[in-house]
Amino acid sequence: MNFTEASLFWGFLVVYGVVMYVLSPKSKNANSFYKGADDQGNPVGQWSLTASIFISWIFAKSVTNAANLGAAYGVTGGLAYASYWLSIPVAGYIIYLIRTQTGARSLQDFLTSRFGRFASLAFAAAILIRLYNEVWSNTAVVGGYFGLPGEWEYYSAAMLFTVFTLAYSLKGGLRSSIFTDVIQAFVFVFFVGAVLFLIVPANDTSALLTNGEFRLNAGFDLLLVALLQMFSYPFHDPVLTDRGFVNKEKTMLKSFVVAGLLGFVAVFIFSLVGVHARLNGIEAMGNAPAAVGQSLGLAALFFMSVVMMTSAGSTLDSTFSSLAKSLAMDLPRLAKRAKDRLPSVRVGAVIMIVFAFLGNLPMFAGTDILKATTISGTMVMGLAPVFLFYGFTRWSPWSFHLSFWTGLGLGVLLAVGLVPSSWAIGDGKYAMLLGVNAYGFLVCTAGFFVPLVLRRLAGRSLAAGEA
Repeated sequence: MNFTEASLFWGFLVVYGVVMYVLSPKSKNANSFYKGADDQGNPVGQWSLTASIFISWIFAKSVTNAANLGAAYGVTGGLAYASYWLSIPVAGYIIYLIRTQTGARSLQDFLTSRFGRFASLAFAAAILIRLYNEVWSNTAVVGGYFGLPGEWEYYSAAMLFTVFTLAYSLKGGLRSSIFTDVIQAFVFVFFVGAVLFLIVPANDTSALLTNGEFRLNAGFDLLLVALLQMFSYPFHDPVLTDRGFVNKEKTMLKSFVVAGLLGFVAVFIFSLVGVHARLNGIEAMGNAPAAVGQSLGLAALFFMSVVMMTSAGSTLDSTFSSLAKSLAMDLPRLAKRAKDRLPSVRVGAVIMIVFAFLGNLPMFAGTDILKATTISGTMVMGLAPVFLFYGFTRWSPWSFHLSFWTGLGLGVLLAVGLVPSSWAIGDGKYAMLLGVNAYGFLVCTAGFFVPLVLRRLAGRSLAAGEA
């Protein structure tokens, strides 16, 4: 960066951090800090909740991945990644059913009531891993606009961004997160529009919207993976599911549906950045937005960086508030060390500070941000039968464990490359990922129903013996 570029980028980062801190509300009690209510105890409004869900799930890594896939596969790649946002309405509807049918106040309450305390602990461990990944995978994207991995600018920007986000998260917890999400949503939409204003006129519109093929080895395999993970992926992300319990059931459902559809459209639109790179021979080099921004000039690169900072900030503050809630409130309740009393704000604040440091360690080690999505989504495939078919049982811990641990095992085998090649579907880059998710869903579903079938058969045998 020259002096002008450095002044613009670093200046915006500082201004962004200061403005977010000044504008974010301060939580005066634990109900506000952990549940997002205002000082009078009123829940989050519908449109604030919608904006919060919309922007907090548009991670910096997500728009980067969408653009990279657009560059690799055209609109097929963009549709593949955008399809993950269709899981938001799915999650909203299932949470709506859980709340209205069981009266559960959180997913942990629901799992404990149907599948036992150990099931909730296993679930809690899965979501903590997810939250941990969210820290580094978003700060690393921001750092990439200031320098390359290994350079001091890269790490300095990522850590400064972390400090700014942590500061206003400590100030207001979930309330602050949702409030700033509304601001970040408007900024995100405006600058995405600015990016499109630069990209669309530079291409033939029909070519931009039709480039790509719907073949398994041309990105369609990843689209099928996203549609399969739609029923499991959202449930191991408390950034999303925590917002399913902060308002009335119908209000929540409307927010989830609208936010999911808007997210699908927004992510697909941003994937056109990658399609532009594909059409114009721009080498993505693992970061299509930055590559396209550099090719279009300083203004475009700056717009891209603003999009990344707002999307990363909305996710990171939500991650901090979810970590505080999970470790300060949910886990102690599972351990029977706390009941309905909310923990102090200080406990949640300490947790945020610790994970702001620990969560960035993988960034210094270097890792693939796309794998943070696809691999973790595969490992929790066993959650799909649990949430889809819970109505078939009132109490069955083995149903949860046979489904959940089977999915986790398959995800680990995939990560270490020990799944037989015969499981692959097609010959594309994501052939094995598709195969493991497709066959794994069937195996996990069978595991969920085996205890129920055995119980039914045992009941019939007993009844026949008594007769």
